[in-house]
Amino acid sequence: MKLVFPTVFRPAAEAILVNTAGGITGGDKYALTANVGQNATLTLTTQAAERAYRAQPGEVGEVSTSLRVESGGRLNWLPQELILFERCALRRRLDVTLAEGAELLMVEPVVFGRAAMHEELRDVNFSDRIRIRRETDPLYIDGMDLRGDAAAHLTHAAIADGAGAMVSLVLAAPDAANRLDRLRTMLPPTGAASLLRKDLLVLRLLASDSFELRRALVPIFDFLTQNTLPTSWRL
Repeated sequence: MKLVFPTVFRPAAEAILVNTAGGITGGDKYALTANVGQNATLTLTTQAAERAYRAQPGEVGEVSTSLRVESGGRLNWLPQELILFERCALRRRLDVTLAEGAELLMVEPVVFGRAAMHEELRDVNFSDRIRIRRETDPLYIDGMDLRGDAAAHLTHAAIADGAGAMVSLVLAAPDAANRLDRLRTMLPPTGAASLLRKDLLVLRLLASDSFELRRALVPIFDFLTQNTLPTSWRL
């Protein structure tokens, strides 16, 4: 893995994660730890979409990310899509700890096979866990498990209603409640947003494929980041 620090003309830092292996397969283990200092702002993104490739039997890839934001700091965790391939095996975990007065914008997009290649996920093993805390107080805990015939599971109306891509977005900020009404006007019929508490906004969005997901997401990102979305998201 590498970190690239592009030049930005604003009082914030930006870092791009680069997986030089080109993807993740069974047996791979990746770990990232990042700490945003007091009153600092950091945007972390990826060079391109990540890929979870076919794994050998009995092997599972692991990706663990641990992030902390100190008081007065702001973290924009904006990785590009994770694309799941047939017979992938991946366990992924994201842990974020926020000090009092810290802010977070988190997004996690997942694509269930490439629609342009007519891919279907009939045999996958994917486990995803997200935990966000304000010091020791849990703010947001989420998890997803897809095993076996994912394509069949995703057709159910209560799960994804046939969608080929999804995203979870969390905004933890004092003005989160002020963003809700405008945000709802930007969502397609397959998206929804709500407040879990006055400073915690949660959005979930489904789309037919990664293109439609991006088309809905980019304006939302511009709104929530005040038009400072990393260039790699626009390429």
